[in-house]
Amino acid sequence: MANTITVLNRLKTELNNKDYYSDDTYSMYLDENGLDSVTNYDCNVMKKALYQTVYDILDSLANNIDLFRSVTTEFATTSEAYKYLQERLNDINAKIISIPDDTAEEESNIHFLFHD
Repeated sequence: MANTITVLNRLKTELNNKDYYSDDTYSMYLDENGLDSVTNYDCNVMKKALYQTVYDILDSLANNIDLFRSVTTEFATTSEAYKYLQERLNDINAKIISIPDDTAEEESNIHFLFHD
């Protein structure tokens, strides 16, 4: 069976289906990271860009804790919500770093000592 989940739906899943923003805003964030919201999601090609989009959205929420707390209500204080967001951002950043770039050239262990 073919993968039929759209990039937008995969993004929403990664955000625990929380409606922090409208679909248009989510699509804007996806577009900024080179993804089309209506395309079928391919984790082999799109995973890093999707995580970057999640990071960007959560980072925007870290700058608007009141919006985050209005949707995610389990935090009693603003500082608890901010701490959670920072931990989540760190986790996502670690995932992004661990995914190799598709376009990256392999690094050589040989370095020139002298160059013309």
